[in-house]
Amino acid sequence: MSDWNAGIMDEFRANEGRVGGMFEGAPLLILHTTGAKSGANRESPLMYLDHDDRLFVFASRAGADSHPDWYYNLKANPSVSVELGTDRFDKTASELDRAERDPIFAEQTTRFPQFAEYAAGTERIIPVIELK
Repeated sequence: MSDWNAGIMDEFRANEGRVGGMFEGAPLLILHTTGAKSGANRESPLMYLDHDDRLFVFASRAGADSHPDWYYNLKANPSVSVELGTDRFDKTASELDRAERDPIFAEQTTRFPQFAEYAAGTERIIPVIELK
């Protein structure tokens, strides 16, 4: 895990799920996955969308041409856990099909336009994952 991510997660935990800097005011969670190859616990701070009482994360990797590692981890093992504020929940990750994905991704781009920039920066379709 990068020092940058570790710093965000330390701040998140010290401030009941709130952070400053570029994520100030943004909905943030910590996703716990099991490493696809290592089997080790992996943690990733992610922006999320709470929409119609459903929880979504986006495998944007800031518009890179490859998916983030956490995406491959949850595809190999969809049982995940989520830190949201001071709470922690077990969830099951499920990738949305294109028909479901597109309106959810559009909603995220409306709330946070940088996600439209991420999509424009890559030829891949950014996966949307529901955490159930």
